[in-house]
Amino acid sequence: MRNYLPLFMLLLCAFFLSTETYAQSDKQKELEAQRQALLQEIKQINTLLFKTRGEKKSILTQVEDLDQRIRTTENLIKITNRQANLLTREINDNLTKIDNLRTELTELKEDYAAMIQKSYKSKSEQSRVMFLLSSEGFLQAYKRLQYMKQYTKYRKEQGEAIKQKTELLKILNKDLLEQKEKKQQLIAENNKTKAQLTKERKNQEGLIASLKKDEGKFAGQIKSKQREAAEIDRKIDKIIADAIAASNKAANANNTTKTTTKRSSTFAMNAEATALAANFTANKGKLPWPINKGGIVVERYGRHRHPQFPNVEIYNSGVRIATETGAMARSVFNGTVLEIQQVKGANVNVMVQHGNYISVYNNLTNILVKKGDKVSTKQELGTVYTNPSTGKTTFKFVIFQNTKRLNPADWIYKM
Repeated sequence: MRNYLPLFMLLLCAFFLSTETYAQSDKQKELEAQRQALLQEIKQINTLLFKTRGEKKSILTQVEDLDQRIRTTENLIKITNRQANLLTREINDNLTKIDNLRTELTELKEDYAAMIQKSYKSKSEQSRVMFLLSSEGFLQAYKRLQYMKQYTKYRKEQGEAIKQKTELLKILNKDLLEQKEKKQQLIAENNKTKAQLTKERKNQEGLIASLKKDEGKFAGQIKSKQREAAEIDRKIDKIIADAIAASNKAANANNTTKTTTKRSSTFAMNAEATALAANFTANKGKLPWPINKGGIVVERYGRHRHPQFPNVEIYNSGVRIATETGAMARSVFNGTVLEIQQVKGANVNVMVQHGNYISVYNNLTNILVKKGDKVSTKQELGTVYTNPSTGKTTFKFVIFQNTKRLNPADWIYKM
């Protein structure tokens, strides 16, 4: 068993080395995927927010757009730093492995050389025959024959072990060179990104200084937009409340047992609607994006403080997405068009019902559906409106379950 130990240890070493390498490689792939996604997002930000008629942007809009790009750039720098740090650990690990392999290889070669020298001294066929014939009995002769076979096999295994370790050393040296080159590339890219970030922060500081000179005016503009959004939300709430009341009234009319019920906050559903709602629930986190072209989320769901005016709280009942000119809004799931709502200052809302869920597509033109239409997943509903003054194409997407607003990022795939 002792004769097989070096080969066994080599195979064990190779196994753990490859397992650790794969684990680190998987982490690198994950970080690289995140980095590429951020680079793509920055590209989309530049295309959708900055390749417009900038001279017509308000200072507030310019600050908000810059803030979007700065935050994404900061995330890119963090991810790139994590990649570089992981590469540093991988390089150090490989240096240690290379050093250990070289030591093991030297020992193997020395052992193998001694074995060959010993074998050469007793190489003649006559010596081997005499070794067998000098046995005291058959059993001893048999044992000596087995020893000679094992010795020959062990010598071959030692030679193979040297070949494998030499090949492993070549692979590690190649990986080490690639890792060093990749690290230098990441550092160079990160330095370039940091320089760009410094320039954008300086630009933003100048714009913010202009905002601060007339803070009350700009804070008032933000609050005015919030009031307009709240008014749209109230109208949507009423449409949903009326639809719920109508569904319960119809359900009660079909019920032979007359009961007095208070106003319900949930839809009364038949078997078909219940199944549709269950399917919608089952697809949480897997629903398609509500537009057919590339887009970025420029304002997320929920309450948060305005980055430049901390005293101003912003509430978004859904997500606001910037997209390409000519992009089409599309239904995220099978359903029925509940309402086509013309909203002052927001063009048209299309509301699609999926059992007791409702998806809302705000700021559309050229509507392709009408109230009561059955729609399928990814079916186009209308064109996202492009503001002729700013050149921006944005729309708002909202999800309800009955009267409760939900965070779209929890439902849409990779939002």
